[in-house]
Amino acid sequence: MASNPFERHGAWPNEGAGPRLAHAASRVRVDLPLAALDIVLIAVSYCLVLIMRFEGQVPVDWWGRFAWFVPVACTVHVLANAACGGYGRWWRHAGIDEARRLILAGALSAIVLLTVFGFGPRAMPISVLIIGPIVATALLGLVRFQSRLFAFHRTRESMAGALRVVVVGAGRTGAAALREMHQNPGLGFIPVAIVDDDPALRHRSLHGVPIVGGIDKLYDVIRDRDVHVVLLAAQEARGEVARRVADAVNGTGVPIRVVRKASYWVHGAPLQHLRSLTIDDLLGRAQVELDDQPMRKLLHGRRVLITGGGGWIGTEIARQVREFEPAELVLLDHDETHLFDAAQGLEGARMVLADVRDRDLMRSTFADLRPEVVFHAAAHKHVPMLEDYPCEAVLTNVLGTANVVDAARAAGVANFVAISTDKAARPTNVMGASKWLAEQIVLSRAPKGSAYCSVRFGNVLGSRGSVIPTFQRQIDAGGPVTVTDRSMTRYFMSTDEAVRFVLQAASMASGAAVLALDMGQRVNIYELAERMIRLSGHRVGHDIEIDVVGLRPGENLDEAMIGEREHAAPCVDGRLFSIVPVRLPAPVVDAAVETLATLASDRDADRAREVLLDIATPAAHAQPA
Repeated sequence: MASNPFERHGAWPNEGAGPRLAHAASRVRVDLPLAALDIVLIAVSYCLVLIMRFEGQVPVDWWGRFAWFVPVACTVHVLANAACGGYGRWWRHAGIDEARRLILAGALSAIVLLTVFGFGPRAMPISVLIIGPIVATALLGLVRFQSRLFAFHRTRESMAGALRVVVVGAGRTGAAALREMHQNPGLGFIPVAIVDDDPALRHRSLHGVPIVGGIDKLYDVIRDRDVHVVLLAAQEARGEVARRVADAVNGTGVPIRVVRKASYWVHGAPLQHLRSLTIDDLLGRAQVELDDQPMRKLLHGRRVLITGGGGWIGTEIARQVREFEPAELVLLDHDETHLFDAAQGLEGARMVLADVRDRDLMRSTFADLRPEVVFHAAAHKHVPMLEDYPCEAVLTNVLGTANVVDAARAAGVANFVAISTDKAARPTNVMGASKWLAEQIVLSRAPKGSAYCSVRFGNVLGSRGSVIPTFQRQIDAGGPVTVTDRSMTRYFMSTDEAVRFVLQAASMASGAAVLALDMGQRVNIYELAERMIRLSGHRVGHDIEIDVVGLRPGENLDEAMIGEREHAAPCVDGRLFSIVPVRLPAPVVDAAVETLATLASDRDADRAREVLLDIATPAAHAQPA
């Protein structure tokens, strides 16, 4: 490979004609056999054109002129090819750039020959001077591109055991995947068809592979063309497209592989990092591009502390915060194992083993570390578990939040974000009521002039509290998969997107506020279980059963992001909402916290549950603020 970066592109700036010609000559020396073959092909081309010009009866005097002409024509073509980069290249992987250079050399040769031999005593027929360069360029291109032109047919004949592939998507990603299949037979893929929903592409082909219809034709294509693999190469491979592909492939036994985004490709090879279709793809939705500048302004060069930093959400918050180069990143958690695991991927972050339940420890920790931005993610979140242990919900979700807020106030923290839940919108269970009261604590104790907010969102894909890992464990164990009710629905969001919105909320919040993420459409949990079973290669009802077990303690059939007596207005691209909540007076909040602290200390579970649900009952609320 050439060491000079300009050499690779055939350009030598700031140099005269001498070095350029010397460089071109060096390329010819590298490809002397090819240059010799070019001379033969050029001579043959002009000879054939001359014979055709005179319909096979070339006068003797024209042959005399031709004897003078052909050496000059060969020299001009070879020099033009050398100057345009037609030598010293690896033609096995030639592409558009090489073809363009070859055509440019042909055009340049035609201009020179027309200028020299278009007029005068040794003039050649104009048809020879125009058609000759075209024929010569075509023959030179045929020699150079023969490996590309005929490789696919040779490959299909020599790959009897290769996997037959149908590609979903005829865009940039699909084209790149097809190109790699042709260039790299060792991958063992033979593309047999393409499906794409764009009607303008019907009855066309891409890299020699026919586009046979839309995704609705996928099942027929798999059946009729003996397909072994479906390659999902659509630009947007998540959400509706992925669901339609999965449904079309269902029952065929054919696996689906997804081409990752271009940022994952190594040396432009999209097939080097294929992955399986996941439930994240089926539940996915179009990602919203958020402006990073407000987040950078908030986090860059500042001290950031995250409670619950060893948890799923806390760890992801830490990863994304680190992108904005904070002055110090602190993860606080009471679980040493989770904290240790988080530390492995967050070099340079400070780990603090402490429990948010310990009021004095929170105050001393915050006083020592002096954080400027706090993300409070520490919480208990499993609904049925907290129904059995309401005192634990009080100790962590209520008193823990009060301890952290009070410590943040005392340390002068200006930006505080508490991670809440959609269950706080309609707090009919212990978990939802404890998080709703935590929101009230943040609202009532936020210092003036600060930005203290709570952010609500629903289930996070793959998190420890999500139903998806539970379903996957049940499927791996052979079933049955247990579902509460056929009509139960839940919101889902990727961890990355949820945390991105949390950071956005932190950067735009002012005063005391409750914000909520637009979680999109609810997902039917029974249908989710069916999709996960099929995605794992099993048949619902045959290989793995689904058992409907009924509502567990504290569960609801569906959830909402905004309560009945709340209203909201979109504040960021229609996906982040500022909620006008029902607000309790600060003395009422303080009295409730004090009462619950006593009950939790006495381990009075029944009374703690009763007080929690009573304080969160909509009938007991004041009017919205």
